[in-house]
Amino acid sequence: MVLTMLPDDRVRRIFDPMNANWPELVLEEWQDTLATLHMWTQIVGKIRMKQTPLVNHWWNVPLYVTARGLTTSPMSYQDRIFEIYFDFIDHKLRVDCSDGALTTLDLRPQTVAGFYHELMTTLHGLGIDVKIWTTPVEVPSPFSAVREAIPFEQDQIHKSYDGDYVNRFWRALVSTDDVFKQFRSRFLGKVSPVHFWWGSFDHAVTRFSGRPAPPREGADKITVEAYSHEVISHGFWPGGNGFQAAFYAYAAPEPNGFGDAKVKPDAAFYSKDVSEFFLPYDAVRQSTSPENTLMDFCESTYEAGADLGGWDRKALERVAA
Repeated sequence: MVLTMLPDDRVRRIFDPMNANWPELVLEEWQDTLATLHMWTQIVGKIRMKQTPLVNHWWNVPLYVTARGLTTSPMSYQDRIFEIYFDFIDHKLRVDCSDGALTTLDLRPQTVAGFYHELMTTLHGLGIDVKIWTTPVEVPSPFSAVREAIPFEQDQIHKSYDGDYVNRFWRALVSTDDVFKQFRSRFLGKVSPVHFWWGSFDHAVTRFSGRPAPPREGADKITVEAYSHEVISHGFWPGGNGFQAAFYAYAAPEPNGFGDAKVKPDAAFYSKDVSEFFLPYDAVRQSTSPENTLMDFCESTYEAGADLGGWDRKALERVAA
């Protein structure tokens, strides 16, 4: 009965059997949209960073996957609460307030400058005035689709929005989010939420040994806070700058021999250039069980890093029933 209530195009888009949980992501087909969306999420993410107190390792900064897109989660403003979230099914940006106020903006081909001004004008109309630093962060980078850090209010270059590909990207995030949360649940020690970093535009979860990490030479205050303790991190990049979508795993500090470890599946490889293991997204998507393939990658790279790094695995891991 629900299907009959939806327009024909919505039925095809949501329920088409070709729309698998692990959809195809070809960088060359959506890199302009990816670059634009990256900047839009930075604008929304910086609003969250401005309105929330610092949490260790900058855990107050990321966005979170929802049943329809990405959200800031609730934020305080004076005596009210508000939340901003991307709806990648109906392609809307919603601003909800605790006093019942609600504004919805269309996600459509639009410059970053236009998106920035429209959102800030909308917030002002709701009685919310937030000032953010408008220069993008973590761009350019080896894995970013954005080549130049143009202030949001001046960015007339990035203006693409392919709704089908954004929906594919979100569905890949949903599937990844589910596996990462299962992986996270197996760890008893300190572990991050599963969250989306709008700066580097990746979805990640990080486990901690419980021991402080040695200072990183030349690190800025962002990096010092992020890597104050030993970590093994796993994540998903949708691609950028010629780099196709992939999962990654790294240990910081990296123990001796980590890059030579045998990990699963066979498609995984270690890059000496960035000191990380990678698993192509397509290797997961095309496997007989994408969820198990991704979990094997997470578990095997974690075990390699934890064993070589001397982590107390017996105390940190949940014993399977």
